[in-house]
Amino acid sequence: ERVVQVLIYIAMSQDGASQFQEVILQELELSVKKELEKILTTATSHEFEHTKKDLDGFRKLFHRFLQEKGPSVDWGKIQRPPEDSIQPYEKIKARGLPDNISSVLNKLVVVKLNGGLGTSMGCKGPKSLIGVRNENTFLDLTVQQIEHLNKTYNTDVPLVLMNSFNTDEDTKKILQKYNHCRVKIYTFNQSRYPRINKESLLPIAKDVSYSGENTEAWYPPGHGDIYASFYNSGLLDTFIEEGKEYIFVSNIDNLGATVDLYILNHLMNPPNGKRCEFVMEVTNKTRADVKGGTLTQYEGKLRLVEIAQVPKAHVDEFKSVSKFKIFNTNNLWISLAAVKRLQEQNAIDMEIIVNPKTLDGGLNVIQLETAVGAAIKSFENSLGINVPRSRFLPVKTTSDLLLVMSNLYSLNAGSLTMSEKREFPTVPLVKLGSSFTKVQDYLRRFESIPDMLELDHLTVSGDVTFGKNVSLKGTVIIIANHGDRIDIPPGAVLENKIVSGNLRILDH
Repeated sequence: ERVVQVLIYIAMSQDGASQFQEVILQELELSVKKELEKILTTATSHEFEHTKKDLDGFRKLFHRFLQEKGPSVDWGKIQRPPEDSIQPYEKIKARGLPDNISSVLNKLVVVKLNGGLGTSMGCKGPKSLIGVRNENTFLDLTVQQIEHLNKTYNTDVPLVLMNSFNTDEDTKKILQKYNHCRVKIYTFNQSRYPRINKESLLPIAKDVSYSGENTEAWYPPGHGDIYASFYNSGLLDTFIEEGKEYIFVSNIDNLGATVDLYILNHLMNPPNGKRCEFVMEVTNKTRADVKGGTLTQYEGKLRLVEIAQVPKAHVDEFKSVSKFKIFNTNNLWISLAAVKRLQEQNAIDMEIIVNPKTLDGGLNVIQLETAVGAAIKSFENSLGINVPRSRFLPVKTTSDLLLVMSNLYSLNAGSLTMSEKREFPTVPLVKLGSSFTKVQDYLRRFESIPDMLELDHLTVSGDVTFGKNVSLKGTVIIIANHGDRIDIPPGAVLENKIVSGNLRILDH
């Protein structure tokens, strides 16, 4: 009763509302703290240390979440970045390469973000283990690329995988097959944070396990977690002691994110003598990229602004290709020494992304996440580099998979390059319907991957299959209505065609 009287008294006083809110928030933080302590008591002795680190990290994030009000950017302060803060790639390439490129390469560590599952493409297990080209998986291609670098330049560039608790076990099993490759492979785990009930804001987990009914109680908190978890793993210090200076971070499903020697040289031997601590590769927006995060100038610093941070009234302006011409590819080059310094000062500031989810049983939860690129504003002397579109080749859907499996690209030492036979360098727009969403359905519907060298646009909807050696040119639209089926016959050449209705080819 006493508490209630105090609360009523505060609420009635002049600053009541804000003080009242303050008390409520403090109570909430206390409740969350108690819940987390309860969860921690269920940890075994070998789980205790890393679980405690995870839950401490979550508490910090939750505290910030309660403090922040409204959109995290003031739209009036957003400006276009100054000319010299985003350099064209051509200018950086024009400087050429020094003779000692091997010693420059030996300062590099490649980090791939490997926390994601293949669920959106209908696959179990880590996304990096999906076959993308000639039976090679994303991980195979990554290892081939780095092995090729190490053999060509006689260097020792290591590969580091940031796994999540969802991908760690399966990934480690597969790593044995690379034991004889000329690449040292390391892994570390992203944090494991508790999902919170949307109404009560309390963790839904009752103990540390993440099997059985607790499977959905935990989540990996976005790739912004790389700074803390890389530091906590001890790998950051190990690499600094070995004389490494930069990490190149990218998504493992971006097949365009290969080690670029020109960018690396620019980092190690800057023309003005002043090294960048953070480089973000950006590329020009097309109509397909309107949702991508963009680099802006904000309070005198380069800042990544994501669509989720934009006030509703300005979303269309944010999407416009005329005002914000570029977007973040999530290919990032970051100084190891700077990460260590900022992590130890607790000075890496990333906006919180609030991601609402509905669990299988219908429970509404939220997960608090951060994005790796958002930390750009915490680093000194940051730079954007406007790179060719070819450095952004993400495979998020089977439509993307069709492109990278096709003759539009040739594969060399793990790197995909646009075929010289294609007359113009843009990638065709491909939209495959829901019958193609899962990888196994998609593979079943193509007897062989069509010739797409002269394709501009492909839309496929409904129950459609493709025979062997089909060729697609110009704009091709194939629509099988509900109940109909279209079999494109082997050897067919479709140029600027719309195919609809019913077309069955039966074995005689």
